[in-house]
Amino acid sequence: MTTDLSATEAAKPRTIQWEDIKLPAWVSGLIGIVGIIAVWWILAATVFSNVGPGGVQAIPTPPQVLIEFFNTGWEFYVRNFGVTLAEAGIGYLWGNGLALTLSALVLIVPRLEGVVMQIAIITYCIPIVALGLLLTVIVPIPTSGQPSTTAIFLAALSCFFTTVVGALLGLKAADKASLDLITVYGGSRLTQLRKVRLIASLPSILNALQIAVPAAFLGAVLGEFFGKITVGVGPAMIAAQQALNSARVWDIALVSGAVALLGYGLLGLVARAIAPWSKGVSK
Repeated sequence: MTTDLSATEAAKPRTIQWEDIKLPAWVSGLIGIVGIIAVWWILAATVFSNVGPGGVQAIPTPPQVLIEFFNTGWEFYVRNFGVTLAEAGIGYLWGNGLALTLSALVLIVPRLEGVVMQIAIITYCIPIVALGLLLTVIVPIPTSGQPSTTAIFLAALSCFFTTVVGALLGLKAADKASLDLITVYGGSRLTQLRKVRLIASLPSILNALQIAVPAAFLGAVLGEFFGKITVGVGPAMIAAQQALNSARVWDIALVSGAVALLGYGLLGLVARAIAPWSKGVSK
């Protein structure tokens, strides 16, 4: 009797629950993007449809932003974003290179850890706006089309703290048994760093470098607001704002987000190729 009831219950169709529906990651992301655009369009066409001073709508609709993007032309974005990406790239190399060097030095000379962490915390706590204003007085004005020293410095500063913290956490996460084995065989701290710590810290370092990509880009854009330059994302946004061209301001902002996200994703792919175990992927 019990067997017959079990068979009957098994034969009944099971109601599909929300938990049973598993969508691929790209589908979930696409649904989120479509939802955001839909909400933006509705709000721009209803709640924020009022036209402000100068006959400008503060929040344009997606079609207005798209039309302005094509009317502006591809050359405009290549010219301005090329300068900003150069500043962000140089600052990224300087900031992360210095952070990784100091982190490795702490493992060789442990007494320097307090000094390095204090430097990292100071760079994180200093108001970047105040520092940008100070740099405008110190550094020379770049020639037209050349990278701004202020933007490079702020880009390097923006990614220094996260990389120091991530690198130190990763370097200290090495297996103690492996470190003791190198010590028993007469190895130095430098040997421990090369043979064990670097490999163990690779996932943490790569994650920190990935986070530093959008941080460096943001630092470069902020630096351009103080750098007294005429070409770049910052000057282009200021010019669009002064011309009351809200659609172009939104275009520049959205392209900036897309560029930062693209850099973040590309470095994520590099990290997955270099250290597949850090992302749960096996070669």
